[in-house]
Amino acid sequence: MAPRAALLLAAALLAAAAAASSAFRAEATGVFQVRRKFPAGGGGSGGNVSALRAHDSNRHGRLLAAVDLPLGGLGLPNDAGLYYTEIRIGTPPKRYYVQVDTGSDILWVNCISCDRCPRKSGLGIDLTLYDPKGSSSGSMVSCDQGFCVSTYGGKLPGCTTSIPCEYSVMYGDGSSTTGYFVTDALEYDQVSGDGQTRSANASVTFGCGAQQGGDLGSSNQALDGILGFGQSNTSMLSQLAAAGKVKKIFAHCLDTINGGGIFAIGNVVQPKVKTTPLVPNMPHYNVNLKSIDVGDTTLQLPAHVFETGRKKGTIIDSGTTLTYLPELVFKDIMLVVFNKHQDITFHNVQDFLCFQYSGSVDDAFPTITFHFEDDLPLHVYPHEYFFQNGNDLYCVGFQNGGLQSKDGKDMVLLGDLVLSNKLVVYDLENQVIGWTDYNCSSSIKIMDDKTGAIYTVDAHDISFGWRFHWHKSLILLLVTMVCCYLIR
Repeated sequence: MAPRAALLLAAALLAAAAAASSAFRAEATGVFQVRRKFPAGGGGSGGNVSALRAHDSNRHGRLLAAVDLPLGGLGLPNDAGLYYTEIRIGTPPKRYYVQVDTGSDILWVNCISCDRCPRKSGLGIDLTLYDPKGSSSGSMVSCDQGFCVSTYGGKLPGCTTSIPCEYSVMYGDGSSTTGYFVTDALEYDQVSGDGQTRSANASVTFGCGAQQGGDLGSSNQALDGILGFGQSNTSMLSQLAAAGKVKKIFAHCLDTINGGGIFAIGNVVQPKVKTTPLVPNMPHYNVNLKSIDVGDTTLQLPAHVFETGRKKGTIIDSGTTLTYLPELVFKDIMLVVFNKHQDITFHNVQDFLCFQYSGSVDDAFPTITFHFEDDLPLHVYPHEYFFQNGNDLYCVGFQNGGLQSKDGKDMVLLGDLVLSNKLVVYDLENQVIGWTDYNCSSSIKIMDDKTGAIYTVDAHDISFGWRFHWHKSLILLLVTMVCCYLIR
């Protein structure tokens, strides 16, 4: 890059930085409809861009704070934002809309006695407060029960049978949630064959939110709660696996080209996916990053960039919309990306580094490749690390992580910006994660490990009307088991 162009880009990066500093096996499948939280706005909805970045800023604080049970959401980078799904809880069952999150460890919904829980949602959906007394199958979890004891690593001081098992989460962004655990029936649609479903249910323990603070009490983008797909034993996935309902393997394929996609629990047999080991004993989906290429250039980065620890390393997090990089990595990538575009003028648009460009970004800019342990590459194409914010206006979806959180300045946080248009498989049975570039509008195949049958799981694109926009949806498919097993 010419000195003048390098200086212009460096100045633009600094300007943006200054603004930003502010033993059982699976047999069948089940279905959840997953919808986008933020409205489709690729044509230039400034409010959406601002909301996406605000969500990520809050999410970054949540991920890095020392919390009991971290919370978050599932997101897309450029068009529609976060995803949420509909679940049914209780007897008789009632509908709840919850964010789907691979970084959370519990399912929780707002309770009828909640203080500061939103009663209305800017998403145009009807919110429902869970009433434990209104469900004949619901019961409070006391602090001396096994779930509570295992969650907290022992019996809590002063615990008696009549005291509920409480949870309290304080986040780095100032938001909070407190409540207590209950057990009730979770109902979903079980796929019994190609294109065929039947109703199924399982008993799960989840949080009954009694008080929300900060953003969690806001009505703007409010939902009923969060559905966590984390590794902890408290997650719905772990509970279903312990009950013999599922294997601890799930996958998502998020389609940002045509909308929709797939979210499935079970053994994916097609397409084949190469994997990399998860870093053991970490609270999130941490992986070992080895090197970064920008086009034909391998970045010469210091060794500490690739080290793993409590406040450093690389996390795969579908609860984050964008991608956050240590300052050194961010600047080196940007310098190489714009090396051949000395005539570009940069603009700060709502704290994003943006520029005008009328051609094809895929033809003009390089592919960025992250290389992981066991020779697994993650290719990120220009249309994935840039997003449109108006006619011929492109913004950079990568962010300088050092400006987002003091504790997270040395972390590489890969969100849905780089995970979309790929089938991503989380195999917790073998403690690996993998991905492959994939057409998320097509289908995948999942094996019934008990019978050997293979089911085709198609992508879905279900329109959903809201505020003069048409939203596209995913289908979340669970590979579950039909068996006579008593949940103790």
